Amino acid sequence: MGRTETTQPAPSRRERMRAATVEEIKQTALRLIHEHGSAGLRFADIARTMGLTAPALYRYFADRDELLTALVADSFDSLASALAATRGQVAADDLDGRFLATCTAYRDWARGNPDRFALIFGVPVPGYAAPPEGPTAVAGERLMAHLRDLMADSARLGRRGNPLVPDGDEAVLLAWASVHGFVWLEAHGHLGSLDPDARDRLFAVQTRVAAATAGLALPA
Repeated sequence: MGRTETTQPAPSRRERMRAATVEEIKQTALRLIHEHGSAGLRFADIARTMGLTAPALYRYFADRDELLTALVADSFDSLASALAATRGQVAADDLDGRFLATCTAYRDWARGNPDRFALIFGVPVPGYAAPPEGPTAVAGERLMAHLRDLMADSARLGRRGNPLVPDGDEAVLLAWASVHGFVWLEAHGHLGSLDPDARDRLFAVQTRVAAATAGLALPA
Protein backbone atom coordinates (compact mmCIF):
# COMPACT_ATOMS: atom_id res chain seq x y z
CA MET A 1 0.00 0.00 0.00
CA GLY A 2 1.25 3.50 -0.77
CA ARG A 3 2.11 5.91 1.97
CA THR A 4 -0.73 8.13 3.00
CA GLU A 5 0.31 11.75 3.11
CA THR A 6 -1.31 14.09 5.55
CA THR A 7 -1.70 17.78 4.92
CA GLN A 8 -1.98 20.50 7.49
CA PRO A 9 -5.28 22.37 7.47
CA ALA A 10 -5.12 25.87 6.05
CA PRO A 11 -4.83 28.62 8.67
CA SER A 12 -8.13 30.11 9.70
CA ARG A 13 -8.94 33.74 9.00
CA ARG A 14 -8.31 34.55 12.66
CA GLU A 15 -4.90 32.85 12.56
CA ARG A 16 -3.96 34.71 9.39
CA MET A 17 -4.96 38.03 10.90
CA ARG A 18 -2.97 37.30 14.05
CA ALA A 19 0.11 36.32 12.03
CA ALA A 20 -0.20 39.51 9.97
CA THR A 21 -0.44 41.64 13.11
CA VAL A 22 2.59 39.92 14.66
CA GLU A 23 4.57 40.64 11.49
CA GLU A 24 3.42 44.27 11.49
CA ILE A 25 4.55 44.64 15.10
CA LYS A 26 7.96 43.25 14.22
CA GLN A 27 8.38 45.49 11.18
CA THR A 28 7.27 48.54 13.16
CA ALA A 29 9.76 47.69 15.90
CA LEU A 30 12.55 47.39 13.34
CA ARG A 31 11.69 50.79 11.86
CA LEU A 32 11.78 52.37 15.31
CA ILE A 33 15.10 50.66 16.05
CA HIS A 34 16.45 52.10 12.80
CA GLU A 35 15.28 55.59 13.75
CA HIS A 36 16.06 55.64 17.47
CA GLY A 37 18.18 52.62 18.30
CA SER A 38 17.24 49.47 20.16
CA ALA A 39 17.84 50.84 23.67
CA GLY A 40 14.74 53.05 23.57
CA LEU A 41 12.33 50.52 22.05
CA ARG A 42 9.01 50.77 23.92
CA PHE A 43 5.64 49.13 23.48
CA ALA A 44 3.97 52.54 23.76
CA ASP A 45 5.87 53.85 20.72
CA ILE A 46 5.11 50.74 18.68
CA ALA A 47 1.43 50.92 19.56
CA ARG A 48 1.18 54.63 18.75
CA THR A 49 2.84 54.09 15.35
CA MET A 50 0.40 51.28 14.58
CA GLY A 51 -2.64 53.18 15.85
CA LEU A 52 -3.18 50.77 18.74
CA THR A 53 -3.16 51.02 22.51
CA ALA A 54 -0.10 49.68 24.34
CA PRO A 55 -2.14 47.01 26.22
CA ALA A 56 -3.26 45.61 22.86
CA LEU A 57 0.32 44.53 22.10
CA TYR A 58 0.33 42.23 25.12
CA ARG A 59 -2.07 39.99 23.25
CA TYR A 60 0.83 39.14 20.92
CA PHE A 61 3.98 39.51 23.04
CA ALA A 62 4.30 39.16 26.80
CA ASP A 63 6.71 42.11 27.02
CA ARG A 64 9.45 43.99 25.18
CA ASP A 65 11.98 41.25 25.88
CA GLU A 66 9.86 38.60 24.20
CA LEU A 67 9.54 40.86 21.15
CA LEU A 68 13.31 41.46 21.07
CA THR A 69 13.91 37.71 21.33
CA ALA A 70 11.65 37.16 18.32
CA LEU A 71 13.46 39.87 16.35
CA VAL A 72 16.89 38.44 17.19
CA ALA A 73 15.81 34.92 16.25
CA ASP A 74 14.31 36.17 12.97
CA SER A 75 17.55 38.00 12.20
CA PHE A 76 19.69 34.93 12.86
CA ASP A 77 17.40 32.85 10.68
CA SER A 78 17.47 35.43 7.89
CA LEU A 79 21.27 35.47 7.93
CA ALA A 80 21.51 31.67 8.02
CA SER A 81 19.09 31.38 5.10
CA ALA A 82 21.14 33.87 3.08
CA LEU A 83 24.29 31.84 3.69
CA ALA A 84 22.59 28.58 2.76
CA ALA A 85 21.12 30.02 -0.45
CA THR A 86 24.46 31.44 -1.62
CA ARG A 87 26.56 28.44 -0.65
CA GLY A 88 24.08 26.14 -2.34
CA GLN A 89 24.96 27.73 -5.68
CA VAL A 90 28.52 26.35 -5.46
CA ALA A 91 29.40 22.72 -6.21
CA ALA A 92 29.50 20.55 -3.09
CA ASP A 93 33.12 19.49 -3.70
CA ASP A 94 34.33 23.07 -4.24
CA LEU A 95 35.02 23.66 -0.57
CA ASP A 96 37.14 26.76 -1.10
CA GLY A 97 34.45 28.28 -3.30
CA ARG A 98 31.78 27.46 -0.75
CA PHE A 99 33.81 29.08 2.00
CA LEU A 100 34.32 32.22 -0.07
CA ALA A 101 30.61 32.30 -0.97
CA THR A 102 29.68 31.96 2.70
CA CYS A 103 31.97 34.81 3.75
CA THR A 104 30.74 37.04 0.94
CA ALA A 105 27.09 36.31 1.75
CA TYR A 106 27.76 37.15 5.40
CA ARG A 107 29.16 40.53 4.40
CA ASP A 108 26.41 41.24 1.88
CA TRP A 109 23.69 40.41 4.41
CA ALA A 110 25.23 42.72 7.01
CA ARG A 111 25.44 45.59 4.53
CA GLY A 112 21.88 44.99 3.35
CA ASN A 113 20.44 44.58 6.87
CA PRO A 114 22.43 46.94 9.10
CA ASP A 115 19.71 47.24 11.75
CA ARG A 116 19.28 43.48 12.06
CA PHE A 117 23.05 43.02 12.11
CA ALA A 118 23.38 45.58 14.90
CA LEU A 119 20.53 43.92 16.79
CA ILE A 120 22.27 40.55 16.97
CA PHE A 121 25.92 41.64 17.05
CA GLY A 122 25.90 45.25 18.21
CA VAL A 123 25.89 46.86 21.63
CA PRO A 124 23.66 44.85 24.04
CA VAL A 125 20.24 46.35 24.68
CA PRO A 126 20.16 47.68 28.28
CA GLY A 127 18.09 45.44 30.52
CA TYR A 128 17.74 42.68 27.92
CA ALA A 129 19.40 39.26 27.92
CA ALA A 130 18.52 36.63 25.34
CA PRO A 131 17.35 33.36 26.96
CA PRO A 132 20.17 30.77 27.10
CA GLU A 133 17.83 28.23 25.56
CA GLY A 134 15.13 29.07 23.11
CA PRO A 135 14.65 30.54 19.63
CA THR A 136 17.75 32.74 19.70
CA ALA A 137 20.00 29.85 20.72
CA VAL A 138 18.53 27.58 18.05
CA ALA A 139 18.84 30.24 15.36
CA GLY A 140 22.43 31.09 16.36
CA GLU A 141 23.38 27.43 16.27
CA ARG A 142 21.97 27.18 12.75
CA LEU A 143 24.30 29.98 11.68
CA MET A 144 27.44 28.37 13.10
CA ALA A 145 26.47 24.99 11.63
CA HIS A 146 27.25 26.28 8.14
CA LEU A 147 30.93 26.77 8.94
CA ARG A 148 31.16 23.53 10.88
CA ASP A 149 29.72 21.68 7.89
CA LEU A 150 32.48 23.12 5.70
CA MET A 151 35.14 21.92 8.11
CA ALA A 152 33.55 18.46 8.32
CA ASP A 153 33.34 18.21 4.52
CA SER A 154 36.99 19.22 4.09
CA ALA A 155 38.10 16.55 6.58
CA ARG A 156 35.85 13.90 5.01
CA LEU A 157 37.20 14.60 1.52
CA GLY A 158 40.81 14.80 2.69
CA ARG A 159 40.97 18.40 1.52
CA ARG A 160 41.93 20.10 4.76
CA GLY A 161 45.50 21.37 4.54
CA ASN A 162 47.62 22.63 7.40
CA PRO A 163 45.28 24.67 9.56
CA LEU A 164 46.68 27.27 11.90
CA VAL A 165 44.31 25.88 14.52
CA PRO A 166 44.11 22.05 14.44
CA ASP A 167 40.97 21.75 16.55
CA GLY A 168 37.95 21.88 14.23
CA ASP A 169 35.58 23.71 16.56
CA GLU A 170 38.21 26.29 17.49
CA ALA A 171 39.08 26.76 13.81
CA VAL A 172 35.42 27.44 13.02
CA LEU A 173 35.16 30.00 15.81
CA LEU A 174 38.35 31.85 14.83
CA ALA A 175 37.57 31.77 11.10
CA TRP A 176 34.16 33.29 11.79
CA ALA A 177 35.65 35.85 14.18
CA SER A 178 38.19 36.90 11.55
CA VAL A 179 35.53 37.59 8.92
CA HIS A 180 33.05 38.99 11.43
CA GLY A 181 35.57 41.53 12.73
CA PHE A 182 35.97 43.08 9.30
CA VAL A 183 32.23 43.02 8.59
CA TRP A 184 31.43 44.59 11.97
CA LEU A 185 33.85 47.46 11.40
CA GLU A 186 32.45 48.06 7.93
CA ALA A 187 28.80 47.83 9.03
CA HIS A 188 29.38 50.39 11.78
CA GLY A 189 31.09 52.88 9.48
CA HIS A 190 34.63 52.48 10.80
CA LEU A 191 36.06 51.84 7.32
CA GLY A 192 34.40 54.85 5.75
CA SER A 193 37.76 56.47 4.98
CA LEU A 194 38.45 53.70 2.43
CA ASP A 195 36.88 53.65 -1.00
CA PRO A 196 34.72 50.63 -1.93
CA ASP A 197 37.49 49.01 -4.02
CA ALA A 198 39.93 49.22 -1.14
CA ARG A 199 37.40 47.66 1.23
CA ASP A 200 36.81 44.85 -1.27
CA ARG A 201 40.54 44.16 -1.49
CA LEU A 202 40.92 44.11 2.27
CA PHE A 203 37.94 41.79 2.62
CA ALA A 204 39.50 39.40 0.10
CA VAL A 205 42.64 39.31 2.25
CA GLN A 206 40.56 38.79 5.38
CA THR A 207 38.82 35.77 3.89
CA ARG A 208 42.23 34.27 3.12
CA VAL A 209 43.28 34.75 6.72
CA ALA A 210 40.10 33.01 7.85
CA ALA A 211 40.62 30.21 5.30
CA ALA A 212 44.21 29.65 6.43
CA THR A 213 42.99 29.38 10.01
CA ALA A 214 40.73 26.52 8.95
CA GLY A 215 43.21 24.84 6.58
CA LEU A 216 41.53 25.92 3.35
CA ALA A 217 43.33 27.61 0.48
CA LEU A 218 41.41 30.12 -1.61
CA PRO A 219 42.45 30.57 -5.26
CA ALA A 220 44.56 33.59 -6.14
